[in-house]
Amino acid sequence: MQNLKDRVVYEDNHLIAINKLCGEIVQGDKTGDESMLETIRNFIKARDGKPGNVFLEAVHRIDRPVSGVVLFAKTSKGLSRMNKLFQEGEVQKLYWAVVDKIPPQNIETLKHYMVRNPKKNKSYAFTESKPNRKEARLTYKLVGSTGRYYLLEVELYTGRHHQIRAQLAKAGLSIRGDLKYGAPRSNPDGGINLHARTLQFTHPITSEKITIIAQPPSDNLWNACCNIASS
Repeated sequence: MQNLKDRVVYEDNHLIAINKLCGEIVQGDKTGDESMLETIRNFIKARDGKPGNVFLEAVHRIDRPVSGVVLFAKTSKGLSRMNKLFQEGEVQKLYWAVVDKIPPQNIETLKHYMVRNPKKNKSYAFTESKPNRKEARLTYKLVGSTGRYYLLEVELYTGRHHQIRAQLAKAGLSIRGDLKYGAPRSNPDGGINLHARTLQFTHPITSEKITIIAQPPSDNLWNACCNIASS
């Protein structure tokens, strides 16, 4: 069992947030690989000495090759109320994305209409609205450049499948390592340079203002991006 102690970025009686690694899956899938849900349940059970089953459910998900903050509910009350906040757009979601081209504008809001292809596990962004397409919106902001790559801060307003990856690709901006959406080569770890950086919301039970921040993986590129963001 993994020791998740160092990756817990927020916890209270109702919620726990973990800094997900590239390659981890939030919930079980057809691969049969152990999910974060299973790992965190086992972690809480051992840490707290719980004799019975541990209640834990994912409030939201991020893609397998993506790193960053993922929020889980430890109580049914926390789950239902956080689900409502996500559904009503009351959770601010900020991501960091590293792209290989300078964006056309320093700040831009992208609005597309998306279709998911389950067989290919890929989504497509279109400019025209049609009945089978779902609206997708985000705003990106250029934070700075490492010289070779560009760091974008992305605020996500809707939660479509592969939304950031597909919308940025449609705008001509491929995320580093994301072969599926146009990057020229993969990353050594199989992940992509997309990181769920921040979640902000009003706690649905305590009414406290919550800001959860997850540090990106520690490597030369991400470390350079952190320096850019803090300068």
